[in-house]
Amino acid sequence: MKKVKVYITLKPEVLDPQGKVIMNTLHTLGYEDISDVRASKFFEVKINSDDENHIKKEIDEICDKVLANPNIETYRYEVE
Repeated sequence: MKKVKVYITLKPEVLDPQGKVIMNTLHTLGYEDISDVRASKFFEVKINSDDENHIKKEIDEICDKVLANPNIETYRYEVE
């Protein structure tokens, strides 16, 4: 069994209103040196396979079909 850590982020050209709200809150709290915040999603997926090619194929499909919106998001993952 392998654990896969999946990180979903907005594409750089996509506006991130949640990140802006967080940044404004940080500024209000006195963290004026923060210049940008981007919000993202993180998933841990356990998969019952040791075949690296199978894992990569399946995780790519899961990200494309379920976890990420390919129009506005990108993803990366790490297999442990």
